[in-house]
Amino acid sequence: MKPKIAVWAAQIRAPFLLLAVALVLIGGALAHEYGQFGFLLFFLCLAGTVLAHASVNLFNELSDFRTGIDSITRRTPFSGGSGNLQAGLTSEWGVRIAAWCTLALAGAIGLYLAWRSGWILLVFILVGGLTTVFYTSRLAKFAMGELFAGMCLGSMVVVGTFIAMTGELNTTVLLASVPPGILTSLLLFLNEFPDLQADSSGGRRHLLIVLGRSVSARVYTVSLGVCYGFIVWGVASGVFPVPMLITLLTLPLAFKAAVITLKHHDDFEKMIAAQGANVGLVLGIDFLMAIAYFIH
Repeated sequence: MKPKIAVWAAQIRAPFLLLAVALVLIGGALAHEYGQFGFLLFFLCLAGTVLAHASVNLFNELSDFRTGIDSITRRTPFSGGSGNLQAGLTSEWGVRIAAWCTLALAGAIGLYLAWRSGWILLVFILVGGLTTVFYTSRLAKFAMGELFAGMCLGSMVVVGTFIAMTGELNTTVLLASVPPGILTSLLLFLNEFPDLQADSSGGRRHLLIVLGRSVSARVYTVSLGVCYGFIVWGVASGVFPVPMLITLLTLPLAFKAAVITLKHHDDFEKMIAAQGANVGLVLGIDFLMAIAYFIH
C-alpha cells in the first residue's frame, strides 16, 4: 500500500503545482524589476497560489468521480486524474474536506495580502475562488474552462503577485501576464485531447468538444504561434527586456507538440508525447520569463 503522503501527493496532482511556482516567480521577478521584491510576501503568494491550485485539482477529481468520468477515461501521466478515489485510496468525504480547507487557507492568505496591498486583490480572490469551485461543474460545461483557467490560474497569478508586493499595477505587468495566461489555457486544452469521449459522456462541453480534435489541433498550433509572437513583439517594442528571448529555447518542444497534435490528434498513444512536450514548453517559458526579469 502507498504511504499516505504519496497518496495525497497524487491526489492533489503535486507535480502540476510547479506551474503555480513558476507563475509566482514571474510576478516576483517583475516586482524585483521595480526594486520591491520581499521574501515574506513572495512566500505568502507562493503558499496561497499552491493551495489554490491544489484546491482546483481536488474539486476537479471530486467532480470527475461523481460524474463517472474518471471511471471510463484512459489515464496518461498528464491527464485522467489520480485514480485514488476509484481505487479506494481516498474517500469522497476526505477529498471534499481537503478541497475546502485548501481553498479556505488560500483565501485567508489572499485576504491578508489584500488588506496589506490593496482592495483590487479582493477582486482577484473573489474571481479565483468562484472559478475554483465552479470550474468543473459549470465553466467546463459552457466552453469557458480554458479561458478562465488561463485568466485565473495564469495571468491573474502573475499580476496578483506583483500587486501583493508593490501595491501597484501598470501596463507592462499586464502585458507580461499575457503569455503565461495563454500557456495555462493551452496546458489544459491539450490535456483534454485524450479525455474527449469520457468528458463528453460525463456532461462536459469544453472547447475541444465544441470544436472537435481536428480544428482544436489547429487552434492549439496557432495559439502557440501567437504566444511566441507576442514575446518577440514585446522585446522588439521595448516592453519586455531582451533576456526574454531565452524563452525561444523552448521552440523545439513547441514544434514537437504542434506537429504531433496536427498529425496524430486522434492517436491516444502518440498524443502522450505531445502532452509531455507541451508541459515542458509551458513550464519552460514561465520559468525562463522569471529568470529573464531577475537577470535584467
